Amino acid sequence: MGLCAVLLICLSQAELGRVWAQEWKDTSLKQPFPLNLNVLFFFQEDSQKYYIWESFGPTDRKTELLWVDLNNLHKSQVRIHGILSNTHRQAARVALSFDFPFYGHNIRQIIVATGGFIFMGEITHRMLTATQYVAPLMANFDPSFSTNSTVRYMDNGTLFVVQWDKVRLKDRENEGPFTFQAALHSNGSIIFNYKEVPVPVEKINSTEHPVKVGLSDAFMAILPASQLSDAKQRTIYEYHRVEIDTTKIVSGSAFEFSPLPTCLQHTSCELCLASNLTTGCGWCNTLQRCSDGIDRHRQEWLDYNCPEESKGKCEDYNPVLPEKKKLVFTLFFSPSIFSDIEPSSPNHRGITENTAIIAGVVAALVLLVTLTLLAVYYINTHPTVAPPFYLMQRRTNNYWPSMKFRNQSCHSTYAEVELGVHEKEGFIEAEHCC
Repeated sequence: MGLCAVLLICLSQAELGRVWAQEWKDTSLKQPFPLNLNVLFFFQEDSQKYYIWESFGPTDRKTELLWVDLNNLHKSQVRIHGILSNTHRQAARVALSFDFPFYGHNIRQIIVATGGFIFMGEITHRMLTATQYVAPLMANFDPSFSTNSTVRYMDNGTLFVVQWDKVRLKDRENEGPFTFQAALHSNGSIIFNYKEVPVPVEKINSTEHPVKVGLSDAFMAILPASQLSDAKQRTIYEYHRVEIDTTKIVSGSAFEFSPLPTCLQHTSCELCLASNLTTGCGWCNTLQRCSDGIDRHRQEWLDYNCPEESKGKCEDYNPVLPEKKKLVFTLFFSPSIFSDIEPSSPNHRGITENTAIIAGVVAALVLLVTLTLLAVYYINTHPTVAPPFYLMQRRTNNYWPSMKFRNQSCHSTYAEVELGVHEKEGFIEAEHCC
């Protein structure tokens, strides 16, 4: 009987998998990924909800302490990115050796750009300068102008530093070299250090390239497209930005950004709703996540109806069993009760019936576990069934495709990972703009 049940489960799963896989294949052939991607802004500018920052001038002692002198480190600890140091308007992936908290999200992979900033987003596109950045000085730098211009970085397990060394502005090379760095600490703090700034930031031309200094993050939302198209429109919303006073950026200055607690750091309902460190947090028991609904997981928060679920209380998710049920449970399983009852007792038959019921339940559970293990084994040895396809679809790295913004000018675009491009030795190649 059990073997027949296993065979029926496996056959039904296989058939379902073939049908589902065919539907998925047909859909992907029609349109593998939506191509509509827009960017909108409704950010809270420097609201001190996520970060607080402090500036230090050339005369402050802490400025010297914050600067990370890469020249004093062993050569094996510092890597000069040979390609970024010899190109213009390019970007390359770099894997961190630690989880870096950025707006409450743990980041393990970043994209370093020649234009004086780090892209922190998961969705790669050509408009890297739009949002989701750590920008000590985003501008139109061209490291390929001089052999002395380099982009180098180090990672010691708790600190990642990238330094734009002696880089010059495109078509304004005679104004002098810039040397500055961004330091990412494992505790989430971010440091901007400026060693050489020959031109005031306010006088840097932003016509050919955006000029920004600060932090930014965004989330993606899926919106229904026009009725004439089956594609879904994916829009990136910038929900927060930190901008600093650029007049304070001079040679020998520094800025320190300290992260503030976020809802995402709470791992239980009690901490989520009772913590004094955060406000506006709600607990979604389905996702086991604490959030205020404004973070990178917003689309998932909406998909699982978390705005409604988060209105509940912790007691709604952890109901307490009535006292009577606990007593019945003790009656069934306490060995002392069985030892005190004589075989000739009138209650003996009742206890025997209870024991038989328990034995039946246990046997059913054992059978269910056995069937589950056999089904899992069958699925793993037959990868065309539904679960492997479903897991492939839900993988984080592949959940959103790499796309580019549409209807944007080419002045501020970066060559980044797109559909149909390849990586070579950490360098990201893409077709030329226009």
